[in-house]
Amino acid sequence: MASMKTPDRMEKIVSLCKRRGFVFAGSDIYGGLSGTWDYGPLGAELSHNIKELWWKTFVQSREDMYGLQSSLIMPEAVWRASGHLSGFTDPMVECTNCKKRFRADHLEGKNKEQHTCPSCGGKLGEEKVFNLLFPVAMGSTEVSGNMGYLRGEIAQGMFVNFKNILDTYHPTLPFGIAQIGKAFRNEIAPRDFLFRVREFDLMEFEYFIREEEWQEIFEMWRTEMWRWIELVGIKKELVSELEVAPEDRAHYSKRTIDFEFEFPFGKKELYGLAYRTDYDLRAHMSASGVDLQYFDQEKNERFVPHVIEPTFGHGRTMMAVLASAYTEDTLGDEPRVYLAFHPRIAPVKVAVFPLLKNKPELVAKAREVYSLLKKEIPQTVFDDNGNIGKRYRRQDEIGTPFCVTIDFDTLEKEGETVTLRHRDTGEQTRLSVSELISYIKKAIV
Repeated sequence: MASMKTPDRMEKIVSLCKRRGFVFAGSDIYGGLSGTWDYGPLGAELSHNIKELWWKTFVQSREDMYGLQSSLIMPEAVWRASGHLSGFTDPMVECTNCKKRFRADHLEGKNKEQHTCPSCGGKLGEEKVFNLLFPVAMGSTEVSGNMGYLRGEIAQGMFVNFKNILDTYHPTLPFGIAQIGKAFRNEIAPRDFLFRVREFDLMEFEYFIREEEWQEIFEMWRTEMWRWIELVGIKKELVSELEVAPEDRAHYSKRTIDFEFEFPFGKKELYGLAYRTDYDLRAHMSASGVDLQYFDQEKNERFVPHVIEPTFGHGRTMMAVLASAYTEDTLGDEPRVYLAFHPRIAPVKVAVFPLLKNKPELVAKAREVYSLLKKEIPQTVFDDNGNIGKRYRRQDEIGTPFCVTIDFDTLEKEGETVTLRHRDTGEQTRLSVSELISYIKKAIV
């Protein structure tokens, strides 16, 4: 397998993300808040494009999937029933000197052997169990209010709405409930940019099945997850599967496969595929007293469905897409950096330039072409800052797949042809404006 692990690659990607408006540190003017990140204009567009593609792929294009948007705050009873109050924990140690906290299972080398602080070398205290859920005191006062939690995963919102979907839509097995939304984990030591954070988006669905079908459907979703990896523009050669050992699986899982990506800081989990059995529905049925069985009218039988759960971390998808796209090469004897996004997810699809900004007739025509493209392709920008070479490099660096230049031939020759430049190769072709629109629309699907 190819490797992307180089000492400075991660630093280069993080620097590009800040410089070009993809990702900023959360609450940056106050010194930042560890484990939080804000998406800038380009990051927000990339984020939206990934979510939109996922929703189209797994929800809108299927007949067996039902979309949902559940609440971020859920009562304590939900998390007690799901097992998260007792099982959603990490081992924590705190330095007696600098007071920094660390995951005990992430200590390495002499820090692990001698139980010393990786930061200051001080002595680490005794290992403690640390719950990752964020508590929320609800009500007029903390004393009188009910305890809730910011959701630590989005799955429980789908399980507690299982009966609502049954009663409203009367779906036939197998079927899924899907959503995209935020989850929160009070990580002891957030790290590695967007990889391990305290607030993040998940793209996930619970696919409800008969128990005897689980192996066949597990393999079906395994194949579909590989198809998604290619569709979103993650390099397949940098992804591998890991069969999670029984002792390492979550408490609800009978089988789990991790899809691992070769990030610049090492091979880490990107996605997960789990067979959750009927654990969650039975747990909520027992705790709530509400019947969560599925009734098969044809066979006249009631039973609790089992569940296959494909989980797609959105922030980790952003990271894998950026790492896959980040490219250094030489074009025209000059070194350059560009993001080789697939056109379907690129935050800017096309940039329109006048060849010279001090020629009113070129600027007017460029604005006209820009307006035409903008109506058909909203993620189109106008750029007349600097010379044409600098514009190309700037658009390359943010991953714009196509640049359109309005030159004097556009004004003088019949057919109003423009120059279309391709990001990856730097090749240029002449197209009419009408051909241009159809060409780009076809490329970004």
